[in-house]
Amino acid sequence: MVKFQLFFRLLRQQILFIAIAACAGALFWSTGLRINPATFLVYSLCIGNLLTLATDRLSFLFWRRPFPYNWAVFVAILLVLAIPVYVISSAVVWLIAPPSPQTLTHLILTGWEFPYLFTLVVGVLSFLYRSTKERLEERNIELQESLERGSAQLEKQEQELQRAREIQQSLLPKEIPQLAGFEVAGAWQPASTVSGDYYDVLRLGDQKLGLCIADVVGKGVSAALLMANVQAAVRAFASGSESPADVCAKVNALLHENIATGKFVTFLYGVLDAGAHTFRYSNAGHLYPILISSGSVRVIEEGGAVLGVFPSWTYVDSIIEMRAGDRLLLFTDGITEASDAMGREFEETGIAAFARANATLSAVELNRRLLASVTDFCSGHFQDDATLMVIAAN
Repeated sequence: MVKFQLFFRLLRQQILFIAIAACAGALFWSTGLRINPATFLVYSLCIGNLLTLATDRLSFLFWRRPFPYNWAVFVAILLVLAIPVYVISSAVVWLIAPPSPQTLTHLILTGWEFPYLFTLVVGVLSFLYRSTKERLEERNIELQESLERGSAQLEKQEQELQRAREIQQSLLPKEIPQLAGFEVAGAWQPASTVSGDYYDVLRLGDQKLGLCIADVVGKGVSAALLMANVQAAVRAFASGSESPADVCAKVNALLHENIATGKFVTFLYGVLDAGAHTFRYSNAGHLYPILISSGSVRVIEEGGAVLGVFPSWTYVDSIIEMRAGDRLLLFTDGITEASDAMGREFEETGIAAFARANATLSAVELNRRLLASVTDFCSGHFQDDATLMVIAAN
């Protein structure tokens, strides 16, 4: 393989030397000078090969020097080489294709115009070609190394994000606790590797469950980190003795002290009471829940400010009575803002219509089918993190 590469390189050089000879010969012919084509050809091949061989051997003297010192050294070497190269080439021409019957001394003294012109042209062209090739090869090596470093960095980041996703998934309920007479199901669909959405179900006693759903503004790692803080705060403050409004107020005060400027959290926390058949909740700027009861749809438009913005906001409790057959849906805007190919969003109306048509399904099945319907609607291209919770009263 190497031999073939050397052969083709040598062949390209000979073609270049012949082309230069043809151009120089045409230049001389246009000025009215009589020329011998064989003389030009032999001169071209001899000077080109001798000069290339010599400059290759001496390249260590100028290739690694910065501009313009590399040019200065090369020109000096070229001027020194021009004399012996011309003498040797003239001797070969005199033996093979002399321009006219004459002595070698006469040829050397009188026939220097074309050889010197050819020497300068070949020398400059070879230097430009090689220097350009060297720069391109160095640039290609730099780009290749940069790509390799970038690929390694991206792979490392992807591995770190995957570990972050695993940690984040571990914060979500592995198994949702249930209450007699009720069924609770949840689903979490991040738009990217990690998510700013969060839901949780906490057992607060034999008859009560604490349920929450939250959406951190933004996506990605920063939203996921803030979501982890919200999860830790909720688990610290939620208890059977704390009302949903109190939990919202405490989480809000904590976030306001630690949250970055421009960040906030929409949040809904409620307590499902099996004994009273109620869902007491407080909504902190989150999307309104949808209740399917006796075939009718009710959007519960009650709530307060988002978390992390107003430190002294007073949150209030609302109560939903849960009768047998009722279905309560909690969700984030990744569900409502899922868009089809025409740009149309699924919206709350899509959730309500699907839930009403499938109100007899269990919470798990309704949750699964509704998320599948949204996924089909947007062809799996979620623009935002999507979380869905269904509470079914049996």
